[in-house]
Amino acid sequence: MKTKRLFWGLLGLILAVLIACNLPHSAPPQPLIFPTAVPTATPTPGASPTPLPTRPAYAPGTLVDYTAQTGDTLPAVAAHFNTTVQQILDANPNIPPRVTTLPPGFPMKVPIYYQPFWGSPFKILPDPLFVDGPAARAFDMHTFLARYPQGWLMHYQEYAADATRTGPDIVAYIAQAYSIDPRLLLALLEYQAGALTQPTLPPEQMRYPLGYADPKHRGLFLQLNYAANLLNNGYYGWRIGQLPMFLLRDGTEVRPDPWQNAATVALQNYFAQAFPAEMYRTAVSPQGFFRLYAFLFGDPWKDPPAPHIPANLQQPPMKLPFPKGALWMFTGAPHSAWGVGQPFAALDFAPRGVSGCRDTEQWAVAVADGVVARSEHGIVMLDLDGDMDERTGWDVFYLHLASNGRVPWGAMLHAGDPVGHPSCEGGHATGTHVHIARKYNGEWMVAYGALPFNLEGWVPESAGTAYKGTLRRGQGVVVASSGGAEASEIRSEH
Repeated sequence: MKTKRLFWGLLGLILAVLIACNLPHSAPPQPLIFPTAVPTATPTPGASPTPLPTRPAYAPGTLVDYTAQTGDTLPAVAAHFNTTVQQILDANPNIPPRVTTLPPGFPMKVPIYYQPFWGSPFKILPDPLFVDGPAARAFDMHTFLARYPQGWLMHYQEYAADATRTGPDIVAYIAQAYSIDPRLLLALLEYQAGALTQPTLPPEQMRYPLGYADPKHRGLFLQLNYAANLLNNGYYGWRIGQLPMFLLRDGTEVRPDPWQNAATVALQNYFAQAFPAEMYRTAVSPQGFFRLYAFLFGDPWKDPPAPHIPANLQQPPMKLPFPKGALWMFTGAPHSAWGVGQPFAALDFAPRGVSGCRDTEQWAVAVADGVVARSEHGIVMLDLDGDMDERTGWDVFYLHLASNGRVPWGAMLHAGDPVGHPSCEGGHATGTHVHIARKYNGEWMVAYGALPFNLEGWVPESAGTAYKGTLRRGQGVVVASSGGAEASEIRSEH
């Protein structure tokens, strides 16, 4: 038995090395590991929301009980339980086949096909507390941070994103850009780097406060940028059923528990890459990150916020983001809304005949009626519910708009009104275009799948790789291409 365990352990290590060796050249280096900081006051253990269940090796096709969680879709639930949408529908004839998002709290029977190496069933954080959505509106970060004047975060400064920013300003910037609740980012900074309670850090840790020792990610801004990107990759990867497993640093394979929620899987995936295996197991347990979060902000499961994604969510009507009658190019199928990787929430369009990063007099336009809740370098956030808060309701994010002509904050727009000129401003761009993405209650909405972008009836499909895919309307097909191919031409009719 001991020989068998040794064999499988060595095999797992060999596979992990082989996988690592075949990663793209841009794969991150192994981060440094610094001691986990602890608050100056000893946190009391937070109560686990439920006793941890034991998961048996279910016989194939066993019907198990599952309660739909906020944002669940049939394709994602099917992926989590290693089954199919049709099998779920057969077991639950009361579920409409065309439902987009499932009703939170809805009881279901799901056929399960067991896979080994399931991760912890302990739930760390509810999904509404992951996104920078309605639950974040009541949080005043500066009032909260006034309780921790001794922490290094309060006197930190760095030049980042074209401005000198304080530590709290950096947290607020990253929270808004990635749409992640600032409380989660603050708890992460405290858990890994004592940002609220430690007055100083050793110089090496101050260069890489979250332990990601990449010279291209030196300083708080880029460290937090990396962490937020990794968190979103885990959250939305699980949300759409495309994060089947991850590896711990000792080669152990972890498949998230099928009953898990997206926020917890995001944290599990993050800690798997940040810590050695034993530190990971502590971090995702009731005695780890959850315990610190509960100490700082209260037990997140004691009185959890209302679900932020309702049942059968529908997108309001939207037009293409360029004027009626204009012929543009579809240059980018679903890809990241902000950062790298998931969520694939964005689409790109470019004026026909404009190559490189040249100025153009052509306009990107409002896809629907709304008010401009944010207007800054390269960016416009169009708020469709008119409350001037992009954390609530439907919002449409525009990127790469030229400073000259960009609509100001507070402007009231009707569908088809000019928003700005496409350009290369803001983010990284190799050619003049406009990048658009949707949010609902702070959650980026993936551009394809159960609730796809719908622009005048044109619906995107992903080829599985960023920027690759099509738009379809009836029998019409437009193929994404950055090279100006005729197959990528599309005309607005509304």
